[in-house]
Amino acid sequence: MISHSAIRAFRSSVRCWRQRTVLKAALEASDVSGWRCYSTPIRGVTGMEEILARVVAPLPTYETRDKSPPPPESNSLDFMHFYGSLEKEDKLGFLAKLSQDFGVDHKSVSELALRLLDTQLRDVATVLQVEDRLRYGLTPRYKQLLNHISRVEGGVKFLVDLRADVLEIISSRASESPHIRDLNGTLKSLLSEWFSVGLLRLERITWQSPCEILQRISQYEAVHPVRNWTDLKRRVGPYRRCYAFTHAAMPGEPLVVLHVALTEDISDNIQSIVREFATLDSEEDVNKINAAVFYSISSTQAGLQGVELGNYLIKRVVRELQSEFPHMAQFSSLSPIPGFSSWLQGLLSQYRKEGRGSDLLSEQEWKEVEQATDSAPGTPAIEALRKLIATSEWMRSERLTRVLEPVLMRLCAWYLYGEKRRGYALNPVANFHLQNGATMWRLNWHADTSPRGVANSCGVMVNYRYFLTETSKNSALYLQNKVIVASEQVLGLVSQFQKNSKL
Repeated sequence: MISHSAIRAFRSSVRCWRQRTVLKAALEASDVSGWRCYSTPIRGVTGMEEILARVVAPLPTYETRDKSPPPPESNSLDFMHFYGSLEKEDKLGFLAKLSQDFGVDHKSVSELALRLLDTQLRDVATVLQVEDRLRYGLTPRYKQLLNHISRVEGGVKFLVDLRADVLEIISSRASESPHIRDLNGTLKSLLSEWFSVGLLRLERITWQSPCEILQRISQYEAVHPVRNWTDLKRRVGPYRRCYAFTHAAMPGEPLVVLHVALTEDISDNIQSIVREFATLDSEEDVNKINAAVFYSISSTQAGLQGVELGNYLIKRVVRELQSEFPHMAQFSSLSPIPGFSSWLQGLLSQYRKEGRGSDLLSEQEWKEVEQATDSAPGTPAIEALRKLIATSEWMRSERLTRVLEPVLMRLCAWYLYGEKRRGYALNPVANFHLQNGATMWRLNWHADTSPRGVANSCGVMVNYRYFLTETSKNSALYLQNKVIVASEQVLGLVSQFQKNSKL
């Protein structure tokens, strides 16, 4: 139980908070410049107010919460139609008004909080009832509308796209309103419930799948773009598998797509998977299938960001493949390394300013770079190397490619293993697979020689190996203790980088 002095102190702080809230609201009402992206009044404000006042119903009282009749379906349809008719900049104003004017009743919540403190010395049943009232009071008014929209045809897809707009507002800093962030949290919570793994359907995509699905699979492929229908046919044909999660509320819309290559050994380059055409008309020989290589996973719905789908898809696919190929024991990704090249350019610029070029390359390596680029020692050589990385020109020189292979491999290993954000891997693809319990297994040189692969990651790719008996342990180590499980090859390259960089 809470002491009387603590209760009095909390009451006092709540009263002060309520007074400040009232004052802040008054100030905001008198100063409409709070939305910093607007220099002129929002177009159609009156229309926005009218539609919101009509379709966002008041929150029923606690006593009538289960007895209030649902609003007419037309309210949801009117909201969807009105929002869809708005220009991009007006959508921000509309969402700002929805989230701020139709959110939580803060006055009621503060009063319920005081009541909860008053009941602390009473019986448990009373405390639990007041807690339940407080929990209900924390429901934003607009949450009811969102729930009702999800029940009309096309409503779930509408809300997924609505959250994509909210995320864009937040990421672009078009608005810094805490109400917008609260709306995002409410939407994410609802979508996480509606798209829980038990409600998803795993579909294998084949050349016999509906044309609409095949076209969407092609359009959504974000890792290795599909060039034409023949290319797509190969990716769903022999020695290949394509799986997608779908949801009953969004028919014909794959939510997350996983492409798999069935190989003899774990692939070390993407060219052999997406650019060699020998498998188009061949029959699968089960004796040549020992490994499953996950070479592309794409989330198709921006509005489902943060809703866990990809990790569950990999686990479901592993079970499917084990059922189809009981002897299969090797599961691995062949993953791109987005951001490596830009990180490397930033590192070279930093070391150039600090005069620490010798910490990145050995004396012999710098001499070879100087000779290959015809540049002077020191800063000119660093700048020449930075420009070569930026333009991918080094790939045209066999000599430079040979010189830079050990350099780029150890730098890439450090980028994946040593560069962190809040203690976790900075690289988003690495973070995804490590959370799933994979091992950072092998870095592969000249693994993606496409212009995109060279520009993003200097042509290097990485295998994240899924040792099925160890994934749970590895995942816990990473999530709880931020420990990255890596192979001897990766750790050896990291050690070389640390030795050169005096770390």
